[in-house]
Amino acid sequence: MKLRPLGDRVVVLPTEKESRTPSGIVLPESAKEKPQEGRVIAIGNGNRDDKGERIPLDLKVDDVVLYAKYAGTEVKIDDNKYLILRESDILAIVES
Repeated sequence: MKLRPLGDRVVVLPTEKESRTPSGIVLPESAKEKPQEGRVIAIGNGNRDDKGERIPLDLKVDDVVLYAKYAGTEVKIDDNKYLILRESDILAIVES
């Protein structure tokens, strides 16, 4: 299945963090923090301005981004959890 977000929305695949502490303790699912980093899978066409022209998004597919902790809507497709966010919920692009 392929997702195509609308407007200024972005589909992100959250990056799962290590489930062990530095001392080797395995953390249960309920003790893990929500991820705040992920990879952009798909982007929308952008919103329209007052003249009806599209405003392009500043992101592109495969960007690694940081996003607000409780932002977006979580969707599960084919055993993968995706997050659908507005571009304004994305805080930064991680550059290496």
